[in-house]
Amino acid sequence: MRPPASGAGPDRRPASTPAGGASRGFGAFVRAHGGNGRLVVQPRMGFSDPAAMRAGLAATRAAAARTVGTITLDAHTRVGRLDAAAAALRQATPLNGYPVVTHPPAVTAQVLDGIRSPGFPVQVRHGSARPVGIFRALAALGLDASEGGPVSYCLPYGRTPLAESVTQWATACELFASLRETGREPHLETFGGCMLGQLCPPSLLVAISVLEALFFLRHGVRSLSVSYAQQSCPEQDTEAIAALRRLCAELLPTDDWHVVVYTYMGVFPETERGARRLLASSAELAVRTGAERLVVKTVAESRRIPTVQENVDALELAAATAETAGRTAPVPLPQSADNPTYQEAAALVHAVLDLHPDLSRALLLAFRRGYLDVPYCLHPDNRGLTRSYIDPAGRLCWAATGRLPISHLVRPRSGTRLTSATLLADLTRVRTHFDAPATPAVASRTPGGD
Repeated sequence: MRPPASGAGPDRRPASTPAGGASRGFGAFVRAHGGNGRLVVQPRMGFSDPAAMRAGLAATRAAAARTVGTITLDAHTRVGRLDAAAAALRQATPLNGYPVVTHPPAVTAQVLDGIRSPGFPVQVRHGSARPVGIFRALAALGLDASEGGPVSYCLPYGRTPLAESVTQWATACELFASLRETGREPHLETFGGCMLGQLCPPSLLVAISVLEALFFLRHGVRSLSVSYAQQSCPEQDTEAIAALRRLCAELLPTDDWHVVVYTYMGVFPETERGARRLLASSAELAVRTGAERLVVKTVAESRRIPTVQENVDALELAAATAETAGRTAPVPLPQSADNPTYQEAAALVHAVLDLHPDLSRALLLAFRRGYLDVPYCLHPDNRGLTRSYIDPAGRLCWAATGRLPISHLVRPRSGTRLTSATLLADLTRVRTHFDAPATPAVASRTPGGD
């Protein structure tokens, strides 16, 4: 196998970061360079060819933005089909990501050599409910940033029993935490704030993100980020991120955490103008709410896997939008006691924590009893008694709360009739809004609003 292409692009390390020595870590970098009107931006990017993966990382590093790198793993590696990944490499068949477990460690070391640095940390994204083998490979390579969670990488993505995912993730966290012995500070990001991508009410997103962060902490990982995916209403998203910050401040026994916002993960606009407007609105949301990091999408999302250049364009658009938005003081986050998303999320989190002192057992009990129940999720361990809908103002609301412990807070609207037509309209609402021709009335509204 030929070694990856050389050349890392310009060195973008901040002046205060030493060129050598142990890294301060992914979390420390993001907290140093994001928040307070500043934004670290990140692509989703993964290629099976080492030279292509190195070129993607180099382009990300060289972008006109404050960036961190991404290595996204392939679908075979995510589900443990390492034989299929190996066969694809032998046959030179492209995969939809980088098979980090299958490539020899020396090859991956060449991919990273001269690119990853204290000024350009790299996160590995994978999507696995059984991640022990992946984390073992990361630890051997000294890769110290990843993401996921025992709930968020189990329920939406396959049929792995939740109990098995919880056990695997506990082992993986403890394995990852051992990197601290080598002078690195391992970092994990919750994926709980992105459950389903769309149509999961924000209070449940916030609750699962916080619970996964607590799970990581209890299994030895001390540097965290908590996720939230942009939804259909900017005002509700602002409430949700405020709720996420407040709950983390109340419950996480560490200061080493930050918030990462995801550009809308549902049905994406088909037009380039619509896609750019939606991406810009997510950058504005991140700055407005004080988030430190944004994971972007590109203009190609509705059609195909984006190219490296399309990823770079998205990073630079998000960074430019954030810089403009950051020139004005961020709008104060609503911290009042009547923030409905905070009230619901807090009720969910505390109900789960009260089930059992062992959070692993508490999570399993919560799903068994329906205290956590994801709408439209068909996993066997999800009770499936909850439903959601988007109201005329664009807010994502509960149509049915099942056995969620929030009945004292939520009164689902009587007469809400969910049909295939209304579900399709909800799924395509954001696309329709952003693809619509711009008018003076629309242009004057908050991006993403109605």
